[in-house]
Amino acid sequence: MHRDSRAVSIGAMGGRRGSKLELSAIGFQRNCVPSTRGAACTGACAARVRGIALSILLLAPCFWQPRIQAGDLSSHLYNAWLAQLIERGLAPGLTLARQSNNVLFDWILSGLMPAFGAAAAQRIAVSAAVLVFFWGAFAFVWCSSRPRKAPWQLVPCLSMLAYGWVFHMGLFNFYMSLGLCFGALALRRQPKRWARTLAIPVFAVAYVAHPLPVAWAAATLVYVRAAQALAPRRRLWLMLGTLAAVALTGFLLGKFFMTHRDPDQFVAMTGADQVWIYGRRYIGVVAAVLATWALCFQRVLDTRGVERTFLDVRFQLCALNAAAVVLLPGAMLLPGFRSPLDFVAERMSLAGAVLFCALVASVRLPKALVGAMAAIAVAFFGLSYADERALNRVESEMERAVANLPPRQRVVSALADPDSRVNPLAHLVDRICLGRCFSYANYEPATAQFRVRANQQNQFVVSDYGESYRMQTGGYTVRERDLPLFSIGLCEPGRPQICVAPLRAGTTLQKTDLPAAAVLGGG
Repeated sequence: MHRDSRAVSIGAMGGRRGSKLELSAIGFQRNCVPSTRGAACTGACAARVRGIALSILLLAPCFWQPRIQAGDLSSHLYNAWLAQLIERGLAPGLTLARQSNNVLFDWILSGLMPAFGAAAAQRIAVSAAVLVFFWGAFAFVWCSSRPRKAPWQLVPCLSMLAYGWVFHMGLFNFYMSLGLCFGALALRRQPKRWARTLAIPVFAVAYVAHPLPVAWAAATLVYVRAAQALAPRRRLWLMLGTLAAVALTGFLLGKFFMTHRDPDQFVAMTGADQVWIYGRRYIGVVAAVLATWALCFQRVLDTRGVERTFLDVRFQLCALNAAAVVLLPGAMLLPGFRSPLDFVAERMSLAGAVLFCALVASVRLPKALVGAMAAIAVAFFGLSYADERALNRVESEMERAVANLPPRQRVVSALADPDSRVNPLAHLVDRICLGRCFSYANYEPATAQFRVRANQQNQFVVSDYGESYRMQTGGYTVRERDLPLFSIGLCEPGRPQICVAPLRAGTTLQKTDLPAAAVLGGG
């Protein structure tokens, strides 16, 4: 679901008695702009240089491989190409729907691709999304930090979150929306009226990207406003009442909609699951992040005390977000959709992780703790680099195999990486087919959640989401209407070499396990 925001710090969180103590307990003061009296111009220039340098460094993972490996990114690219065919009247059976949300990233790709080509368009669009999310989160955390202190100590943590599970799943509409909402929440805490008013159009743009973060941000604003109207000790009752409301909402959603709950939702409670991307090697990174966060939270308790911490709205928002991740359904089928809104818990764990950073920003962390987070970030990005290198090798092998086909053929793939928390191979065929073939199992047009729609049988993509799912995961039986159809799979069982073979009517597609590291090692 993040623009390059000029964030500013929240007012003093000191421990004065009386009304100022209450304001400190809230943890979200309205004025988060530090005084500029006596500030040296050199200091402001240094901050700008630091921000530019950090932005350049932050974008390195968008350029360090031949292709960006981010799950649904390939699907977004493929559908942006389909949209061009539809607009030129070259895709009968497909239409472009007019919708007000879940389209921002797709619009950006569609605008960039004709001018720069698909390769450059994806790098520009993803780079913009990363900067939007990171600086939106940074601004939000800054407005929750100690007076006049930008949260540079939390840059390693925010950087990992920027390239975490949501990024690598390729949920870029949600990703951009969440970053924009963080930026809008930061604007709402500015003392100047024009800045607070500016938050409204930012929320509107966020809604165009994805509505879920906007609903979350609206609930956050309501809770903070209610907490500000109460005495500190009564805020615990507000939190308990809100918790009950969240539980009731989860119950009602399950009563009136088709929903699904997964035991793995408990894994998403802390937000540390965002650094668990591909294989089991990331579990060590998750454990290290949890240990570091526990020490950070202990630092908050030691500095501010247990009572002040529990009365702090920042802590309460963290607790409520963690509870919502478990109490609300992990997936739900909404009216008008033909597939569920999925991965709700995993998406919102990203918001919870940034909320925790906002809580930690209220204290000064020891240098050893900041250094530990930086070391964890280095390990995380090292693992990510190695895995993305392996995935690029897989995609190159798939491209080589598809290149032997005649143009404009239908292609499917049921390759899956069994060692990965996400399935990074599911959508590689989408990007490979740009301009050369048709990814027949692409899921977007069949869901009615995106602007490209397949409302009838056509030669480009299946119109039934269930069929699309079985083609990608195994179990689909090929029909005469699907032919000619080619499948990407292993040349021989047990060997990592990839081939393309024609399918016959009556053949049942089978999921084929292919650890990406096997292809890298087998080359």
